[in-house]
Amino acid sequence: MNNNHPKPTFKEEKILLAQGYTLIAGVDEVGRGALAGPVVAAAVILPAHVKGSWVAEVRDSKFLPPAKREILSRHIHENALAVSIGMIDSDVINTEGIAKATRLAMKQAILHLPLQPQYLLIDFFKLPEVNLPQKGVVDGDSLCFSIACASIVAKVARDALMVKLDSIHPGYGLADHKGYSTAEHLACLRRLGPSPIHRSCFQPVMEVIPPSE
Repeated sequence: MNNNHPKPTFKEEKILLAQGYTLIAGVDEVGRGALAGPVVAAAVILPAHVKGSWVAEVRDSKFLPPAKREILSRHIHENALAVSIGMIDSDVINTEGIAKATRLAMKQAILHLPLQPQYLLIDFFKLPEVNLPQKGVVDGDSLCFSIACASIVAKVARDALMVKLDSIHPGYGLADHKGYSTAEHLACLRRLGPSPIHRSCFQPVMEVIPPSE
């Protein structure tokens, strides 16, 4: 099942270990493209040598079924030196925009780590507002082990939250589609209008907001 997708490696981590860095945090976000709910980031610091049969199963969270993600997230939490979550809700997304909200979630995850990382490996871009050595890795969630682990932790955390939010804002099917744009979600939006956790700055949501009097 996983063989058709890139297997992340320790290439980036090994380069940094050889330079003397030992506390390397992989950072990634999920939920950037959803129509509802928060954008969630995770930061994960792994030991220099990670062992266990689970290691070979790690992939970008998008390529893993939910049950496998949950199992791997438990392994990551058990084996990591430090794990942290950053979460920015739809109110901030609506006022500040998704790009800034994503960066805020990543920054929050990094700052909340119980250990101070010496270096950051971040999926795709850098965070100049975080005063730490860092590298943006293109396709990092597919190619870099630490970042892939962060993507799994963030995805599992966000999915669990969306299931809880489904009971608070019923009728949209949030537990099923996790706030992403599906035919079911769009149909519910047209029928019910947006909930307080929908991103009113996103076009599909804007289209169902009644014009102000």
